[in-house]
Amino acid sequence: MQNPNDIRFSINRVLIISVLFLLFSSGLFAQTLFTVDGTPVSKEEFLKAFSKNNTGVVPTEKSYRDYLELYIRYKLKVKAAFAARLDTLPAQRTELQNFRSQVAEAFMKDQGSLDRLTREVSIRIQKDIHLAHIYIALPKNASPVDTLRAYEKAMSAYTELKKGKKFGEVAVSYSDDPTAKSNKGNIGYITVFTLPYELENLAYSLAPGQWSKPYRSKGGYHIFKNEGERKALGRIKVAQILLSIPPGASAAVREQVRLKADSIYRVLAAGGDFAVLARAYSSDNLSYQNGGELPEFGIGRYDSAFEAVAFGLDRDGAISRPLATEFGYHIIKRLSRKPVPAKPDEAAMAGIRQQVLNDPRVEISRQVLFNRIYQETSFQRADIPEADFRSFTDSAFRNPGYSSYGNLNNSTMVFSFSQRAYTIKDWMDFARATRPTRAGSALSDKELFQRYIERTATEYYRNHLEQYNKDFAFQLNEFKEGNLLFEIMQRKIWDKASADSAGLARYFEAHKGKYWWNASADALLFTCNSTGTAETLKARLIAGPISGWRVGADSLGAAIQADSGRYELAQIPGTAFGAPAAQSFTEITGNKADNTVSFAYILAMHNDREPRSYHDARGFVINDYQGFLEEQWVASLRKEYPVKVEEQVFAGLGK
Repeated sequence: MQNPNDIRFSINRVLIISVLFLLFSSGLFAQTLFTVDGTPVSKEEFLKAFSKNNTGVVPTEKSYRDYLELYIRYKLKVKAAFAARLDTLPAQRTELQNFRSQVAEAFMKDQGSLDRLTREVSIRIQKDIHLAHIYIALPKNASPVDTLRAYEKAMSAYTELKKGKKFGEVAVSYSDDPTAKSNKGNIGYITVFTLPYELENLAYSLAPGQWSKPYRSKGGYHIFKNEGERKALGRIKVAQILLSIPPGASAAVREQVRLKADSIYRVLAAGGDFAVLARAYSSDNLSYQNGGELPEFGIGRYDSAFEAVAFGLDRDGAISRPLATEFGYHIIKRLSRKPVPAKPDEAAMAGIRQQVLNDPRVEISRQVLFNRIYQETSFQRADIPEADFRSFTDSAFRNPGYSSYGNLNNSTMVFSFSQRAYTIKDWMDFARATRPTRAGSALSDKELFQRYIERTATEYYRNHLEQYNKDFAFQLNEFKEGNLLFEIMQRKIWDKASADSAGLARYFEAHKGKYWWNASADALLFTCNSTGTAETLKARLIAGPISGWRVGADSLGAAIQADSGRYELAQIPGTAFGAPAAQSFTEITGNKADNTVSFAYILAMHNDREPRSYHDARGFVINDYQGFLEEQWVASLRKEYPVKVEEQVFAGLGK
């Protein structure tokens, strides 16, 4: 008989092997490219950094090897910064937290579902659908009897359609939409974002000539018919002059309004100013002060007759004849038109994505995100009888001192994540802050508790985001290490080099043969914010005397930056047009980097190559001395923190 301990050992070994297989297959055991004093740096991290910092560089063994040396030096310095506990500095912690807060929100979305919704809109936006509608209303808080009655009515209408009765006739007989009696259910053209998302899905699922089965929404049952399709008209911006007709107006009053609209149209046709006339006569209180301009709109925003005339105008500036609607007489002027691009570019897709984010359909993506959060954070909801939970909540609202009900008390866990549990007290604190009294509550306790779960899950996920999102973790760590690198370089190299006067002097004496003046000049340099400013300054300086250059530059304020000194010709603007002469100005040249312009005045020329004095070379000496100190420091770091490169992993970088 087999020993029970052997059985347990065999089972444990199988479990361990299974877990290891899952870890390897999921990439959790990333390949180590090199170690710094035993601390691993993964192949994945290196490649991500290489791709980010070597845009356009073809990956080769040499380019990888060169960057590996730079990355090892970077990691050695960061290791030294951690050893010096620079990460504990208040300023470092504050900057990291601020960065985290700024960046985290971009990762608090489900990119896959947002991409799907965006692509869906980019496809649907290509066409407009001529829609007809039969609507069977449900009363608010409908009872089962109300629901059954509405369903039977909707099915009766659907049966009539299947028997061959015309859609318009069925709409007149069955639809609860009050306009159906006059329009026979014809609601005109719609496009994406015109209808609630669930009804938009229904409309776009129909082929031309097809009608749908009854579909239930919160408000009732819907039967749609696709009466036809056309290429999308896009969006338009117009101005209008509206002459409204009072409700119940007599025929004589209507005729007076019509004649007034005709007279205004004749003035416009003769060249009258549309904006002036709109401010003087338009009844549209929302637009008349703005010259009649309406916000840009697409199909399905306004009355179908109004939209038909607006989109029918063939050019910007075109003005319609007076159009009669239920609101009065409209005169419409086309201001601009945006067609729908056949293939939306990156900017257009970004605009569509923003529309999705601002539309209720984004709730679908939010639910996908919540489901992912629940799964990744090991969310567990406690098994509490709903009736007991509701009773505890109701009693606690009525009596703030209430702390137990049956097996429930303030310490009872209601749900948990991998690293945190939440109790009834946590829930009640949220509920009291959100719903102070039952009378003022807009949500049921069940809905409010679900909102509490979602809000808590979102906050928990955001606070632990680097554990669940590798890209965020990389970005956060990159910022942290970059800040630490700057801090330790400031302390170890930059400040030290600048302050070490004796060391700088010794370095200059040992290397003075490398510091020379090439052809150079004593010059005044002027950088201006525009060519006009530069020409004005140059004219004042020519009028002289040149000794007053500082006053002339200061008179133009912040638009001018001026300096003087000895410069090599390559540093002086305008010398590309020819060798400068003493006592002359160079040409005004543009600087593409910052859209400024520059010119110079040459005081004296130095055409021969000359050695630089320590004073003249000090900037170069500081830079070189910093490099010298850095090389010494890195060499000491290599001894303190041994580096080991996994050559076999390196060899596979390009695969």
